[in-house]
Amino acid sequence: MSGIEIILFSLAVLFVAATLASHLKWTAWWIRVTDFPRLQITISMLLIFILSLAFYRFNEAWQIIISSLLLLSIAYQVVKISRYTIFSPKQVVAYHGNDQEQSISLMVSNVLQTNRNSSELLKLVEELKPDLLLTVEANDWWEKQLSLIEKDYVHTIKKPLDNLYGMILYSKLELKDAQINYLIDDDIPSIEAQVRLRSGQLIQIYCLHPKPPFPTESDTSTERDGELLLVGKKIEKERTPALVFGDFNDVAWSKSTRMFQKVSQLLDPRIGRGFFNTFHAQHFLMRWPLDHIFHSSDFKLIKIKRLKSIGSDHFPMYISLHFEPTSKQLHEEPQADRQEEQEAKEKIRDADPKKYQQLAAPENGLGITPNR
Repeated sequence: MSGIEIILFSLAVLFVAATLASHLKWTAWWIRVTDFPRLQITISMLLIFILSLAFYRFNEAWQIIISSLLLLSIAYQVVKISRYTIFSPKQVVAYHGNDQEQSISLMVSNVLQTNRNSSELLKLVEELKPDLLLTVEANDWWEKQLSLIEKDYVHTIKKPLDNLYGMILYSKLELKDAQINYLIDDDIPSIEAQVRLRSGQLIQIYCLHPKPPFPTESDTSTERDGELLLVGKKIEKERTPALVFGDFNDVAWSKSTRMFQKVSQLLDPRIGRGFFNTFHAQHFLMRWPLDHIFHSSDFKLIKIKRLKSIGSDHFPMYISLHFEPTSKQLHEEPQADRQEEQEAKEKIRDADPKKYQQLAAPENGLGITPNR
């Protein structure tokens, strides 16, 4: 092997291994982080393959084998991310009317607890005037800075924290039965409430920010996956109009988020429209979609947009939706098969066995069989 062949071979092995790792069900953080940079891995492998065509003579078996593995890995990655390109059919139908009574707009912003550029977020709020604003990583400093908007956002749910998991929801619309939950971890809050549209229609909302699989946070993705799927099972049971939004610390195309979507039967308005990468705002080459907004099939999409930087490591996301019950007939809801339903139950059990047993109680009706 020449020097360039050794380099190309080594890089090919690395990215093929990363592709294989992303396919595994193991929850260890060093496995699950391979879910995130699928686009970057795909582009890297494509460049390696092109260079291989230039420098390999393909007169040795290893050259043919590694190049074939590269092509297979590229194809696998493309299949995973292609749904989030304009070449894929849109999962959510667009709305072209002007009915404000049945519409709702919201903004999601991971503000970055140490960020002190609150004026940029305030400018966006003033410009877009969303009905709901969710801030995550909000602490007491951020609560004080954003108190300026409370004259317009008179309904709030606040849990500012200094552990990077504080959460504050501001709403112009009435909130009903609002509560702060700790679904898996005692120091990771989430918000559950009903929001009343101007028409009077009630919409169930869930705001989430679970821990990421990363050495400084969690050694595995178990807690994150369990929290997402707990909410998914509740939505599956209730079957009411619903919105789920926040920083999931997971990418849109991961197995965990796809399973959540199938269990909850919620739609992703990004499918067929784009990646809408929100993290990392300061690193152009290392970005992926971490901030999500899912909704039930009785909504149509008015607008979705990734917003400009506010000094955080996340870009904010904005979306406006129109509630239209008849649109259920226009949408194909994701469906979990029996194996995926069983896997979802196992993930909830692994995340919190006590919570799993509580959900298995007959009165909860979530279709979970208790351990015997």
